[in-house]
Amino acid sequence: MTSTNNDQLEELNSALEFEGNIPDNEPDVDEVEDEDEDEDNGESGEAPPLHYDITSYGVDFDVEGLVKRIKRRAIIIPDFQRKFVWSLPESSRFIESLLLGLPVPGIFLAQEADSGKMYVIDGQQRLLSLLYFFDGYFKPKKDSTTNRLFRLTGVQKPYNGSLYTDLNEADRENLNNSVLHATVVKQDSPNDGDTSMYHIFGRLNSGGRRLTPQEIRTAVYHGSVIDAIKTANSLPKWRKIFGPENDRMKDQELILRFFAMYEQASKYKKPMSEFLNIYAKNNQHRDPKEWEVLIELFSEIITRFAAAVPERLFRPVRSFNVAAFEACTVGLARALENGIDHDSSRLGELYTELFTHNEFKDFIFASTSNVQVTSDRLKIATEVFAKK
Repeated sequence: MTSTNNDQLEELNSALEFEGNIPDNEPDVDEVEDEDEDEDNGESGEAPPLHYDITSYGVDFDVEGLVKRIKRRAIIIPDFQRKFVWSLPESSRFIESLLLGLPVPGIFLAQEADSGKMYVIDGQQRLLSLLYFFDGYFKPKKDSTTNRLFRLTGVQKPYNGSLYTDLNEADRENLNNSVLHATVVKQDSPNDGDTSMYHIFGRLNSGGRRLTPQEIRTAVYHGSVIDAIKTANSLPKWRKIFGPENDRMKDQELILRFFAMYEQASKYKKPMSEFLNIYAKNNQHRDPKEWEVLIELFSEIITRFAAAVPERLFRPVRSFNVAAFEACTVGLARALENGIDHDSSRLGELYTELFTHNEFKDFIFASTSNVQVTSDRLKIATEVFAKK
């Protein structure tokens, strides 16, 4: 095993036993007010320490096999906020190193227990460089007719200016058969659906700025749950209520939180971020038809609130209040589930009544992720919106 991978494993071992969850960086308080972020960081002392048992093993992949695995999604390069950042010369020098038989850093993969698929934790730039070179286009854009050809740039002759198809047969075979070492990690315990992948990915991909919890979820829980969140996030009514899409995916996290609390509020326990991780993992590959029902419910709720409360919806003071959003949406969803159908005027009255409830006001501003506070907040909202 290379020293690079040894260093990564050492970092991984220290990362997987910590208090609470990964903290957000640079919260935009002008947009979203969420005390849960602070409480989940372990500042309250209530979140139990998390500990995982992880095994790892090494695999030597030939380059051609790696590219084929990426194309058939046996190896998945997660879709998350940070995009491909290497320049053409940087990618070219990596390809040149392989052509010359020089050693290159290994990659880091996490294996999903259910499907056996592997998610890229470290090595995205290297793997995408290979994929782009084999396909012939550098950083291609979907449906574009002006994609840039991937000609090796800034490397020595005879490779400079070459496409993959320009290489002579011996060089192509040499590149195809080049070996990239991978360290594969797999969660042995606890048996909670690979939630360690969330923490591994966040700790080893912090880079220049720390990823938010939802950015990490989007990377490691790719599937129908993420597709459903993205669909709901594009609803025009939701965009009008929340505002422009949040570049740290806070709006998508709110939708996930509605789904999770509506369906499994009775199972909630701190930290909130871990509760959402488990829900996302358990529903990662849920039947898309079931998600259609939940998306329609979310759309109905948002549409009704938008008509009943035209100004400052879910903003009791200044910012968008996450606890208020959660309680209102879950409370109205339960009312609709029980056949209670308010017109806009009545729903507006009940919304106003809810925000004059002294205990409810306390429960949306302080200790918002506390289990009892969360339960009481949802109970009050449910009772208010259940009124005829």
